[in-house]
Amino acid sequence: MFEKQTTNQVRMIKKFHAPSCESCQTKNDSVFNKLTCDEFSVLSIQKYCNYYQKGQTIFTEGNMPAGLYCINSGKVKIYQCGYGGKEQIIRLAKNGDILGYRALISGESYSATATAIEDSKICLIPKEIFFQFLQSNEEITKSIMKLLATELKEAESKIINLAQKPVIERLAEALIMLKEYYGNEDDDNSLNINITREEIANIIGTATETAIRLLSELKKEGILDLSGKKITIINNESLLKLANLYD
Repeated sequence: MFEKQTTNQVRMIKKFHAPSCESCQTKNDSVFNKLTCDEFSVLSIQKYCNYYQKGQTIFTEGNMPAGLYCINSGKVKIYQCGYGGKEQIIRLAKNGDILGYRALISGESYSATATAIEDSKICLIPKEIFFQFLQSNEEITKSIMKLLATELKEAESKIINLAQKPVIERLAEALIMLKEYYGNEDDDNSLNINITREEIANIIGTATETAIRLLSELKKEGILDLSGKKITIINNESLLKLANLYD
């Protein structure tokens, strides 16, 4: 049986409008910013766009890709499940980012799961169209190659950090990364992402209880302010030193 939709769900579905590729606000931040006018027209006609509520899965580890996902708006976590079902977050994504490109290019199944961490609009570009662009547009190919190289570099760095860095340094570095990647809220200095303590723990590879304790210690030291899921970095210089990133 289908689950009965709430009034809020129905209201949000009615408000959803599929964005046009030509007028997409994230176009300039996307790997597709070098498409020709004709290619943008093809992309706009051929792509599909879906609305994902917070917590909804976009694709699942082990499934085969049908195309390339591009985030029009929203935030997504990409993670793998370890022993006991514990998540290890390997990447966070935002407006303009693409998802699932490694599996699509390699012809393999997804090695991770992608889930919306806030309400998101995400477009799916059929794989035939994506490969057509790779063949016809050299700039797109270069952008994808650069993304793959960056992803490999970040994966290598994460392995070293998990093996060698103390948990408190990994936490400080993760908070700095979240600030650089998502920025602050418009009305205050809080990080522009609602992230749970469990998700923070899953980024730095530790227990949730440990992440909660360390965040509380940083608050007591006047480095952070915590209000629910909101995190505000009060002393950025101290956080840089703690992360061992201070020059």
